[in-house]
Amino acid sequence: MALSFDPQALPVIGTDEHLPPVRLAHLSPQALRHRFASPPPWTPETRLEGPARVREPAQASVLVPVVLRSDPTVLLTQRTDHLTHHAGQISFPGGRAESDDVDAAATALREAREEIGLEAKHVEVLGAMPTYTTGTGFVVTPVVGLVQPDTGLRVDPFEVAAVFEVPLAFLMDPSNHRHHAIEVAGVKRQFVSMPWQGADVHGREQRFFIWGATAAMLRNLYRLLAA
Repeated sequence: MALSFDPQALPVIGTDEHLPPVRLAHLSPQALRHRFASPPPWTPETRLEGPARVREPAQASVLVPVVLRSDPTVLLTQRTDHLTHHAGQISFPGGRAESDDVDAAATALREAREEIGLEAKHVEVLGAMPTYTTGTGFVVTPVVGLVQPDTGLRVDPFEVAAVFEVPLAFLMDPSNHRHHAIEVAGVKRQFVSMPWQGADVHGREQRFFIWGATAAMLRNLYRLLAA
């Protein structure tokens, strides 16, 4: 489904510089393991993208891959332009659940293997966050995992146009969270973006516009880690 607006052309109506970033000590692998093993009380900021559902809800999962570098990063993909849903957008590896997936983590790991060649043996699953429902009717479970670096990814060129990593500290700093608003078909929609200037896995410099469901799930991760 094609967008009726260009999200990158919309003005920024605010950022969240007033909110504290997640402390670096809380982004270490040990701290992340502890947070998911014993989460504090917290409330997701956003669980529903909007009312524009076009079909019956479908269960899906994504892997939120935290790469274990000296400063942890989050691995993201850019979808190819010809896909039916969310074409060209920044996303986590993931997709629709299949009948033989035993749980949400199994879906996320299978999709990560199919899309970018990330094998499950290189992923330590920490846990899942609350579901997020997209405007296209996917009820998405974000599964957070720690990923070994430099595992030799094999990207599916049909689904994935680019793979890149963003420092976790950048994404967990609300001063980098930009707010936008637009009215579509009489419905006001608000969303967060987290634009990142960086290089893909081939070293090519590029501006990656993280927004929509991906940014919303990262925002919820911030809420969990900041709680």
